[in-house]
Amino acid sequence: MMTENGWRPDPNAPIWWVDDDSETGPFHHDIDINHIKQRGPSCVPTTLAMLASTRGALIHPDEVMPRINSQAPHTWSKFLQDYGMQLAYCNTDVRRLSHVIKELVELDDLFLVSFYSGEPPFDPPNMNGKLCTAHIVTLHRGTIIDTAKSRLSGVVPATEYSRLENPIKRVFRVVPAGYRRSI
Repeated sequence: MMTENGWRPDPNAPIWWVDDDSETGPFHHDIDINHIKQRGPSCVPTTLAMLASTRGALIHPDEVMPRINSQAPHTWSKFLQDYGMQLAYCNTDVRRLSHVIKELVELDDLFLVSFYSGEPPFDPPNMNGKLCTAHIVTLHRGTIIDTAKSRLSGVVPATEYSRLENPIKRVFRVVPAGYRRSI
């Protein structure tokens, strides 16, 4: 189907759209990320503390919690700005992580990838207001770092990650603070 002037909606887009006039990265190629095991349902603050530590910050996930909202990614990006980073939204829709993992790995950079723990919810929330459980992991170059797992099982090659068939919720590229693309 097309419009009167012949334009058609695009069926797909690369996960990271390259603008002609902007730096394309990689932005965080040579950082060392030390796995932190989360306690309780704290994947977002644990992940953010883990990233802040790459800049020498000694910050505990409990210190991140009051500074963010786990369902508001712009607060995550604002937190990271104190450490020279921010988040930029990637082109995604509800596909399985396996559909985009190769493309993400080829970009050879730092990403936050969140996914639903089950099929995406389409029904009203439960009595607690929750639709379903989601999780976030760090993808650095070709490695996934999962804070819900121990260091032994939580740092794995991205293409061997056990949850590749989960549906994507959001994908963000971690870019330098001040980069023109952000959320």
